[in-house]
Amino acid sequence: MTTDHTSSKPSTTESGAPRESDAHSLSVGSNGPLLLHDVALVEKLARFDRERIPERSPHAKGSGAFGELEITADVSRYTKAKLFQPGTKTPMLARFSTVAGELGSPDTWRDVRGFALKFYTQDGNFDIVGNNTPVFFLRDPMKFPDFIHSQKRTPDSGLRDANMQWDFWTLSPESAHQVSYLMGDRGLPRTWRHMNGYSSHTYMWVNEAGEKFWVKYHFLTEQGMEFLTNEEADELAGKDGDFHRRDLFEAIKNGDYPSWRVEVQVMPYEDAKTYRFNPFDLTKTWSKKDYPRIPVGRFTLNQNAVNHFAQIEQAAFSPSNTVPGTGVSPDKMLLGRIFSYPDAQRHRLGTNFNQLPVNRPVTPTNSYDKEGAMQYHHSGDAPVYAPNSYGRAYQDEQGPVDNGWEADGQLVRSAYSLHAEDDDFGQAHTLVRDVYSEEERQRLVQTVAGGLLGGVVEPVLSRVFQYWKNIDQEVGESIEKEYYRRSGK
Repeated sequence: MTTDHTSSKPSTTESGAPRESDAHSLSVGSNGPLLLHDVALVEKLARFDRERIPERSPHAKGSGAFGELEITADVSRYTKAKLFQPGTKTPMLARFSTVAGELGSPDTWRDVRGFALKFYTQDGNFDIVGNNTPVFFLRDPMKFPDFIHSQKRTPDSGLRDANMQWDFWTLSPESAHQVSYLMGDRGLPRTWRHMNGYSSHTYMWVNEAGEKFWVKYHFLTEQGMEFLTNEEADELAGKDGDFHRRDLFEAIKNGDYPSWRVEVQVMPYEDAKTYRFNPFDLTKTWSKKDYPRIPVGRFTLNQNAVNHFAQIEQAAFSPSNTVPGTGVSPDKMLLGRIFSYPDAQRHRLGTNFNQLPVNRPVTPTNSYDKEGAMQYHHSGDAPVYAPNSYGRAYQDEQGPVDNGWEADGQLVRSAYSLHAEDDDFGQAHTLVRDVYSEEERQRLVQTVAGGLLGGVVEPVLSRVFQYWKNIDQEVGESIEKEYYRRSGK
């Protein structure tokens, strides 16, 4: 039986009201912050966060280890954050993961790898939720649930489907840069130890003088970057679906502690207004010629979990965990994640997930949040409200915040306003044509045409070929030619 999916009725909220947009969040001006009263966005993200119990919706399959961050350079001119001061050592947790696969999926499927870090600082927990690529598929969180749906399984067969993946990608041209990463050698890291990590998002640093800077984090493997071939990855998926998890655990168990250099790109606050690319667009990178990487330190993973469920599966990461001297940016995806990540943890782990040992900060807390399921730490009989007259401290700061930014404009649903060289395919073309070698381009062609288009039908198939031609004409033509050669059409 076939189902007619065509409908003349526009999409609606779950209460039946017309949805104004499935692509753009409500913001203050094209580049401004998002609004909590954007009912459509909040409903979409909150509903998405509750789709699965109990595993994570994206990033379900993964593992990690504990270690230490050591600061070996002086970046105090950029940030007052205590964990980034020279000589400081901070305990930490790292979790690596695949994005699309479920909890039991093979580690070696072609996928973006999550690269999440939690630092247990004296000012509270500081989290960075990144990937092994410096960009992402989207620039607006309104589209994130749809993106993940397209990478999961179809509603009828319950199978993953290349047609719906490419349908979404080709209808979302901002995905081109990330897809070019994913289909190249970097889409199959040999191990977690042999891949770089990136904050991907733009964050803020603030120094003691109150000066603000935009910053991107880079975590560069000291083991060297190494990759699997398609054939090696397929073989390992069948022989050892937990290959990456096993590799990390056994390396640390044997004293072969993996480490990463920590470097940052720093952009002066005012530069963001006129930089040739929108510096808050998650689908873009900053040129290292314009903003060279600055050494900060290194982190080493030297301690395995003793209970995977308690210390890794229950670990909760969120970019909302910032500390003094750090902050966020007008990156729309980052602003959406600041809501969505802790909301997902409340659903997945419970209201008091921050009281679990792996998530609990090392510094004392004084929170007026109270009760809820599984509360363990509490404030006894102290006042549970602020302000109060009985000696329990509370805060009431007013005025501008040191890690904020200015915004002014109408409330709109809009893409970012364009900077001089903003487009969807330019940086993807640079990656494929100027960064990849000829051999890497040929492997990309074989990867896309040699199996990842299986099951893709019209009108999606023709759009796939045009999508790659928009990235690079020669590569797109080669993919089309190789596909038809292999299919015999």
